Amino acid sequence: MFSKGEAFDGVAQLVEKFVLYLKLEKNASQHTIHNYQRDIWQFVEFVDNQDSGVALFVDINPLIIRSYLAFLKSKQYAKATIMRRIAALRSFFRFLCRENVLKENPCKAVRTPKLEKKLPVFLDINEIRELITLPDNSSLGIRDKAVLEMLYATGIRVSELTGITLPDIDFSGRAIVVSGKGAKQRIVLMGRTAVEVLELYLANPRPKLCANPGEYGHQIDKVHNYVFVNSRGGPLTDRSVRRIVDKYVEAMAIKKNVSPHTLRHTFATHLLDNGADLRTVQELLGHVNLSTTQLYTHVTTERLKANYRKFHPRA
Repeated sequence: MFSKGEAFDGVAQLVEKFVLYLKLEKNASQHTIHNYQRDIWQFVEFVDNQDSGVALFVDINPLIIRSYLAFLKSKQYAKATIMRRIAALRSFFRFLCRENVLKENPCKAVRTPKLEKKLPVFLDINEIRELITLPDNSSLGIRDKAVLEMLYATGIRVSELTGITLPDIDFSGRAIVVSGKGAKQRIVLMGRTAVEVLELYLANPRPKLCANPGEYGHQIDKVHNYVFVNSRGGPLTDRSVRRIVDKYVEAMAIKKNVSPHTLRHTFATHLLDNGADLRTVQELLGHVNLSTTQLYTHVTTERLKANYRKFHPRA
């Protein structure tokens, strides 16, 4: 019979092994690892508060998982949150099966709530043109224009944009090597306009920003290869990109809920609208599963229906 302290020590060791597995074998992002680790410990806390006592994983069964689901629903958690927590447990228990700690994954027999698929928000061609022309000709303005143009022209994620370094860019081939989810690298393509804007930014504004003094009025060590920098020459963060997009969307005064990811949706939607095939868009976006990319076909179908109803006399 385990004491409570021994049981928790055993749990902690298994969770630590799982974290290492996510880092080294799955190449999971730090964000995913943090969320999964937290989700597992919240489940442990739930089980510990039940009559069953300490969450010894060998004792976990589908009934306990269903009880946890009911608990989450009673607390009115969003479906997306519930699905993520169960996904974390499913992945963890699958790992324990691999390590011969469990014979069977207790989540296998548990159905999770279906998440309603929302059509992604995107900008039409006039809106995206207006957005990209809003930045001025200052150093920061040219940087902002390059940020907006790159997000729309390549369809890359914000984390991929902020991670681009100077050696990643092939101007002659109009291509960039980016690191996507799970540290998987892929090549994205740039149009002529994106190349021109990026070259303009790298020629003068970036060196100027990198030469700016630090917070206390003196030069700080800012030697790095990151392409996009902040006003003090340091690498631009994901949050900073969000603020840049918010600034110009607010100036446009449109009612759509626009984020940096909206420009990725816009990229995909405009490609499909203009005849690109689904497999090509999948490759450009870096989607593992085609089903993820197929969501955009729903957008274009809805637009076709809307235009038919609007313009056909017998619609």
